[in-house]
Order: sequence, then C-alpha cells, then structure tokens
Amino acid sequence: MIVPFGHVLAIAVILFVLGLTCTVVRRQLIMILIGVEIMLNAAALVLVGASAHWQQVDGQLFVVLLMAVTASEVAVALAMVFYLRHRQGSAVADDFNRMHG
Repeated sequence: MIVPFGHVLAIAVILFVLGLTCTVVRRQLIMILIGVEIMLNAAALVLVGASAHWQQVDGQLFVVLLMAVTASEVAVALAMVFYLRHRQGSAVADDFNRMHG
C-alpha cells in the first residue's frame, strides 16, 4: 500500500467530521444531504483503505454496494426535497417541523 493506513484513517476522520458539521449546522435540506454524503464517503474511504491494507477485496465490494444504495437514496431524497420546495415554497429544514402524514 502506497499510503499508510493511519493517513487514510486520518483523512476519513477529517471528512466525517466535516460532513457531520455540515449536517448539524446547516439549515437547508440540500446541504444536510451533502453532509450525509460526505460522511458516507468517509466510511467508504475507510473500507477501501482497510481492504488494501489487509489485501482483501471484501471492503471494495462492499463499497460498490454502498455507492449503489447511496445513489438511490440521493435520488429519492432529492425528489422529496424538490417536492417539498414546490409545495411549501421553502427548502429550510426548520419549516418542516409540523409535517403530517
């Protein structure tokens, strides 16, 4: 492995903290979704780094599955955000605290 595993973990922790900060601090639904995506990418980076460190392909295969699930989750979430923006006229998360089924 060219990059030491400790460096991969450090970058992944930094990415995860940035994503968590974006998710917690921001009010807009699109930015919250971007923060969740950054956190999922940090987890994928750890899986790929561990897979390369231990020379097993299981982590890389799991990342491919994770990316497929993440892509479908993003498509559904963006459709919901655009629907709520069209219906309510806002994409701020605080405006949706009284949603009813």
